[in-house]
Amino acid sequence: MESPTYVLAIDLGTSGPKVALVSDRSEVLGTATESVDLMLDGTGGAEQDPHAWWSAIVTATRQTVEASPGARITAVSVTSQWSGTVTVDAQGAPIGNAIIWMDSRGAGHLKDLRGSGPIRIEGFGPLRVRRWIATTGGGPSGSGKDPIAHILFLRHERPDIYRAAEKFLEPKDYINLRLTGRAVASYDSIALHWLTDNRDPDSVDYDDVLLGYAGLERDQLPDLVHATEVIGGLSATAADELGLPRGTPVVAGTPDVSSAAIGAGTVRDHEAHLYIGTSSWLTCHVPYKKTDLMHSIASLPAAVPGRWFAANEQETAGKAIDWLASILYPNRDGDTSVYGDLNGIAATVAPGSNGVIFTPWLYGDRTPVEDANLRGGFFNQSLDTGRDEMVRSVFEGVAYNTRWLLETVERFTKSRLDPIAMVGGGAQSDLWAQIHADVLDRTILQRVEPLWVNVRGAGMLAHAALGHVEWEDIDAMVSTSATHVPNQANRAVYDRRYDTFRKIHKANRGIYRRING
Repeated sequence: MESPTYVLAIDLGTSGPKVALVSDRSEVLGTATESVDLMLDGTGGAEQDPHAWWSAIVTATRQTVEASPGARITAVSVTSQWSGTVTVDAQGAPIGNAIIWMDSRGAGHLKDLRGSGPIRIEGFGPLRVRRWIATTGGGPSGSGKDPIAHILFLRHERPDIYRAAEKFLEPKDYINLRLTGRAVASYDSIALHWLTDNRDPDSVDYDDVLLGYAGLERDQLPDLVHATEVIGGLSATAADELGLPRGTPVVAGTPDVSSAAIGAGTVRDHEAHLYIGTSSWLTCHVPYKKTDLMHSIASLPAAVPGRWFAANEQETAGKAIDWLASILYPNRDGDTSVYGDLNGIAATVAPGSNGVIFTPWLYGDRTPVEDANLRGGFFNQSLDTGRDEMVRSVFEGVAYNTRWLLETVERFTKSRLDPIAMVGGGAQSDLWAQIHADVLDRTILQRVEPLWVNVRGAGMLAHAALGHVEWEDIDAMVSTSATHVPNQANRAVYDRRYDTFRKIHKANRGIYRRING
């Protein structure tokens, strides 16, 4: 048998990069991780240091390469957190910190951009919303967490940075600039700027009218390529820092939502995956462009040629468990065993958490309702309520919100999504997988090595782009570690709790708006 070829795959997440070699048989080896600080300022600001990103990537890459001597590396492929903004100067150096997907400080500058009129449609003027929906499939969200809002924030509140900017780049595209010296965006990574004509997912370009709405010129933004395009070779500087051969091909790559779909083995239309990391999403590929403005779901260009994917996101998922751990174990100092402890505690409590319900909106939410004012909370505690019920209710609360997403996505696709592949850090928990199976009433497939799903997806994208594998063969290459079938004995209790969860949102959304608006 011919020896495998490998792609050096880089996944820049919010917590830091993961790096590994991915073979053309979908094997992952030589894995390494590094952490990067997240800076929250209490006013909606969320930033990271691009220099810290690069330093962490260099360290993790060298560890990966050294762990696999003799591996035949044929390309580099990057995936990353999405909906961020890195401002770079004419030399390609970052100006200040990156503004990441959690940052909402630009929300106050969106009103003029979204248009005016006596009637507003989900915050949009009627004329502008028609243009956005017809052209892009969506439009700037009122949360202020899209890159266009970041750019407006810089224009109005950091004018020195704005004036010094040569380009505004997504995190993935900034890393590619460091790798090759070329500033480009892929058709999928640019989509959340809401400035491109996405009607043909294989031929995306900026729309002059939408650029005019935003007051931007084309040359302030990167050139556009397909996610599968080789954008250049490793520069001498980058190659020497990473310990790789100069000129190694770099594939444009894709943001984390699309890489997770590929890495989960859900490349075909209407095959769904649920990713649970800091945030989460439930999505699938579709063969059409479509928008549900009321529920903030649209089909956007995918990394898979000729396809769109149904885009949605739950803002806080695994981060809710992190938050809980920080309260219960304030001196844990990076001890990850606490997650096993929480999992064990939750397993001792009967489904339904003895009536306690947790809402996971610790940082607002984006879909199926867009509302930056929402907040998390525990409901229905009594003097008999203990720590254990509250712990389990956090696991269940994330699943209730996922069910809300599932109902919306299934209406959008007009398809029953079953089974659903579960990936990301949350998929390491057998308990959480079973809770999702029971709450969603869907079979859950826990994929192997779920923490490395984005890395696998970035690697397999590059292998497909280079002709090492066929797109239609990727799904069969991804294995399942466990299958969780819904336990019908829990159906009634979870249906009641979910119904109450939705009513809690309806009853309290006005209160959240008054407190946090």
